[in-house]
Order: sequence, then C-alpha cells, then structure tokens
Amino acid sequence: WVAVESKTDNADGVNRMMDLAESACHRIGMATERIPGREGFGDCLIARPRDDNGETPCVLLLAHLDTVHPNGTLARNRIRTEGERAYGPGILDMKSGAFLAVTACGSARATGEARLPTRLVFVSDEEVGSVVSRRYIEREAVRARHVLVVEPGRLNNTVVTGRKGTLRAVVTAHGRPAHSGVRPEDGRSAIREMAHQILELENASDPDRGITVTIGLVSGGSAPNVVPEHCRAEVDVRVRTADDSLEMLNRLRSLKPRFPDLRLEIRAAENRPPFERNDAVASLFDLASREAEALGMSLHECYTGGGSDGNFTASMGIPTLDGLGAEGAGAHTMDEHIRIPSLVPRATLLARLCLNLR
Repeated sequence: WVAVESKTDNADGVNRMMDLAESACHRIGMATERIPGREGFGDCLIARPRDDNGETPCVLLLAHLDTVHPNGTLARNRIRTEGERAYGPGILDMKSGAFLAVTACGSARATGEARLPTRLVFVSDEEVGSVVSRRYIEREAVRARHVLVVEPGRLNNTVVTGRKGTLRAVVTAHGRPAHSGVRPEDGRSAIREMAHQILELENASDPDRGITVTIGLVSGGSAPNVVPEHCRAEVDVRVRTADDSLEMLNRLRSLKPRFPDLRLEIRAAENRPPFERNDAVASLFDLASREAEALGMSLHECYTGGGSDGNFTASMGIPTLDGLGAEGAGAHTMDEHIRIPSLVPRATLLARLCLNLR
C-alpha cells in the first residue's frame, strides 16, 4: 500500500489505493460501495458485511487513503526497515492504520461472534479537510454506536480522546494603486492594511483557552514601484470548544479596515468542529482500556491540536475514539515511519473492540 503514491490531488493514485482497499475488503467477505470522486478528488469506499443492510447500529471504522506526499517522494523516502522501524511516505499517516482496520475487521468477522456489524469508510481528501467526503462520513455515522478512527497512534499505547477544531479564513485587502515615485499620495497600500490586520489576528491567540491564530500564507503587490492594490492572507485558527469556534468565526467575519479608502473581503468557515472529550468519549476509552488490559496492555489517552475525521463524528455526539492506528513518528516528513512492534498489539486491540462493543 505504501508503494502507491497517493497525494490528495493525485486522484489516479488515490483510486489505485481504493482498488487495493476494495480488494482487501472483498477478501474478508465484505460488500463494497464505491463512490465516484468529485471536484478533482479520488473515490471514496464504504465496506459492509454482505448480510448488512446498512440500517442497523454498527461499529464504524474511519480511515483515509490520501497522503500529503507528492509523486516522487518514494524515491527520497524509500520503503525500508531499520531495526524496529519501517519507513515510507504515508506509512504512518495513515496507510498502516487503514490496513490494520481491514485486518482487525476480518479477524473479528472470522469469529462470528461480533455483537454489532463493523463497517469501514475510506476517504480520499482527509488531508485537506474532507471537504467532499464529510457527507459520506456523516451519512454512515448516524447509524453508528461507536466510531473508531485509525489515525496514527501515539507512543506507549496512547490513543486520542480529543482534538482541536479548525477554522480557515482568507482575508483580502483591496487598496488603490499608484506610482510610488510620482504620486504615492494617491495610493492606498493593501499591504500596509494587511500588516495591521495580521497583528490584530495573531493577538487574538489565547493560549490559556487553547486558541491559536496563525497566518500561514501572505501575498500581495504587483511591482516594487507600485503602491499595492491587493494583499491576501490565509489564516488558520485552532479552538478547543464549539463556543470558541463560533466566537472566533464571528471575530474573523467582523474585521474592519484600519485605514480609510480600503476594503476587506473575508471568507471564513469552520473546517473541522472541535472533538471534545465528553462523558461518552470517556466511557468508550474506559471500555477500550479494559480490552487492552485483557491483552496485557496499559492504554493511555491524549489530546492534540491536529484534526481528523473523528472531529465530525464526535461533534455529532457519537462516542469516538481516535489514534488507534500504528505507533510511529515523522508524519508528513521524510522521516515518516512506524514502529513494527506496535502492529500486532494495535490490530489485536482493534479486533477486540470490533468484537465486543455493543
């Protein structure tokens, strides 16, 4: 699976991954629904037991088969093992987790004793916010009693029970161009306006509340000798709670120009809702901890600022447990790897959850 390069915008590569996942699901006796890609993204895949009409309560496993790595990365981060580590682009985030999901589901099905049917959803655009696949995730999640997300596991048997939500905004300042030497006074600098907006936005960060504001991309101007007419900034906001998400969204949309004769254009939206650790999530973690204890494992939990498709299901009020994939490090880098000894314990824990959740 790691040998197939499948960056999100490489629909052909993502679809080759979907082919592999679909074949693996067929081998464990699952029926599949292939949903054609839209808006330039690859297909999505849903797998259910052949005798499952899709309407009964279930355990839902979520995985994505896209990566952040462009074609050619495999030549620089070749597939290899070094001691207890296995390397390759996307091996941690999250091809190993997706493979473990099929393996665990097949193991649970082989016993014939699962209390609930297990369904799997493989999406093609998670790395850019699941802009198309979100509707399919939520469609399947409404019938789920529990959701298990096979994003990378944290070291020392640690899983994820909470994630920050994400807001994204594009702020564009519209000024007035002028010759910077002949008539600079006629100009209104969009870059100067944006410089003040950037300071105001980043000052909205509140570490005590877990709110961070980052301006990650800025572009503007047309030439050194022209008062810039346009400047554009792309903003990333992370929040802990739904209330904070609404507050920051309103704050973004209410930005006003600091200087006269300039205009701000603002496009802001919630990219992922917060995954809040509530009583339902805590209860699911407790259940998973007991299953881990039966395997001789001590399960731990953590909170992270990164988002996943688990944000969607948790915000729907469905008990969600994340970070159930393989352990490793270096996601999104040339050092991406998994810890080989984590594969069997993680797959076994997943299989026990598929068997025993009710």
